[in-house]
Amino acid sequence: MKITEIKGISIGQIENARAGTGCTVFVSKKGMRAGVDIRGGGPASRETPLLNPLMAAQEIHAVVLAGGSAFGLGAADGVMRCLEERKIGFDVGVTRVPLVVQSDLFDLTVGDYSVRPDSAMGYEAAVCALDAPNYRDGNYGAGCGATAGKICGMGTCMKTGIGSCAVQIGELQVGAVVVVNALGDVYDWKTGTQIAGLLTDDRTALRSTSEYMKSSYQVVENRFTGNTTLAVVITNAAFDKAQLCKIAGMAQDGYARSVRPVHTSADGDSIYAVSVGELAADRDLVGILAAEMVSEAITRAVLSAKSAYGFPCANDISGS
Repeated sequence: MKITEIKGISIGQIENARAGTGCTVFVSKKGMRAGVDIRGGGPASRETPLLNPLMAAQEIHAVVLAGGSAFGLGAADGVMRCLEERKIGFDVGVTRVPLVVQSDLFDLTVGDYSVRPDSAMGYEAAVCALDAPNYRDGNYGAGCGATAGKICGMGTCMKTGIGSCAVQIGELQVGAVVVVNALGDVYDWKTGTQIAGLLTDDRTALRSTSEYMKSSYQVVENRFTGNTTLAVVITNAAFDKAQLCKIAGMAQDGYARSVRPVHTSADGDSIYAVSVGELAADRDLVGILAAEMVSEAITRAVLSAKSAYGFPCANDISGS
């Protein structure tokens, strides 16, 4: 099934193809329970403490994935403005307050670093989500400026993008959307074949980031801190925040299967898990399925990407 077939959530995307950045917004009009698991050492995020099970709020209304590193966190302002206008959020008497969480990836070295997702872009993406959902895999939304294999700098990295995958077992639905913007390499989780990442110096073939790193143990102070692979796992099963945090943690296994190395100090690898239904289902099964959907979405993010900004895609590289 397609990720867009899961009811209760809609996805809108906007990108600036010239500048090489964009954002992807997930909106639930009625609110959605959510958890998060962050394992990279360099996250750029907004309002993620809301998803701590100890915090009061039990539901949120939108998740934003965007480029621009910390500069792009302003996109959530536009999402909030749009949702407030549509009367989506917690009723506080004088208005409704939408709860919006956001995580950003580092794409400043791709196109025009001075152009970042902002309030206007966030507003436009939220309008798309509500009025004309337009999600698709590839160089779109937050995946517009996504790349992988950056241990040696941008000269030997590859273009990646955003990808999705979903499955239905009986009435249970589990899916994932992933933006692949990794320091490391990407592998097809089913075959173990490297499909993206660090290129040879002549940019015609792939090589291993992990093996390259083993050539020296000297301290590297800055590895383009803020690379970051981001995901949203969606299910129609009913879970609370604590359970969703566990599911998000299990979904990180999908990162580990597909990205090597992963969770480095130069990545902000994060996964949100959201519940948009009331179906009773086993938490551990959903966690297992979430990890599989994340891995497959990573593969699709790579294979659906097109070359851009001088960076080749998987279809351009022999042996990929």
